[in-house]
Amino acid sequence: MSQLIRHNHPKVALIGECMIELQQHATGSLNQSFGGDTLNTAVYLSRILGSAAQIDYVTALGDDSFSDAMCKVWSEEGIGLSKVQRLPGRLPGLYCIQTDADGERRFLYWRNEAAVRDCFTTPAAEPILASLAEYDVLYFSGITLAVLGEVGRARLLSALGDARDRGACVVFDNNYRPRLWRSVEQAQQAYRAVMHEVDLALLTEDDEQALFGFTDTEQLLSTYRAMGVREVVVKRGAQSCRVESMGTRFEVAAHVVRRVVDTTAAGDSFSAAYLARRLRGGSPREAAEAGHRLASLVIQHPGALIPRSVMPG
Repeated sequence: MSQLIRHNHPKVALIGECMIELQQHATGSLNQSFGGDTLNTAVYLSRILGSAAQIDYVTALGDDSFSDAMCKVWSEEGIGLSKVQRLPGRLPGLYCIQTDADGERRFLYWRNEAAVRDCFTTPAAEPILASLAEYDVLYFSGITLAVLGEVGRARLLSALGDARDRGACVVFDNNYRPRLWRSVEQAQQAYRAVMHEVDLALLTEDDEQALFGFTDTEQLLSTYRAMGVREVVVKRGAQSCRVESMGTRFEVAAHVVRRVVDTTAAGDSFSAAYLARRLRGGSPREAAEAGHRLASLVIQHPGALIPRSVMPG
């Protein structure tokens, strides 16, 4: 896939929402940090690529202390803040992770008034949207689509088209969350609208089945192929991922993990490692292997972001 072959210091913009994260322990105590699907991917991508790439995050926050702390953490992770809007009087969203004995998660959300909902509706959004065409890679998710609302989605779709016309690669992670949509039909319409502007789709199979009712991987792959997506990765948890790229299809086995602590950000980290490897000129198979390797480490630690000290070399 030519758009993902090695760039000289690529510019990557990730678009979405970061929230205040509360991790609930068995004792009932809470640990506070920050997280969100595209932000998690941005952090891992920045850690992997370091100074070899420019990683910017596109979102809207408030003018509160939590938003200040988020920006401080992002900057320390090497993520650019020039596309982060700060909206007076607004707050970021909040979510709580409850984890069972098997490492599976339950999420509780407080996000209806989050600043990101006006990310692309403010006057300040116009130059940000226009600047997206200057990036080599644009990355967003199904959660991005949901939280932006109808006006924001329409403006993002237009910006994606402009960016692709100028040679940008558009990457989409499906991350379907039913509670963020009025109906499954609304979500289906939004996903289909953007898919014609996507070059690389990173899909969780369970989410695709819930959203579109696909009965098997073949039906999923043929649907995305028909929409013009040239590289599709189907993530299947502890099972092998399935990849189709430029007419070639194969599977890559996941790493065996004896004890799963928390599956938060497993898919986000896989996507970061996959994209990083492709940007370095690696093949889809090499990228999938890198994705599994990082995800297997992430699920052995609590929360979305693992310590830097345990990142793979």
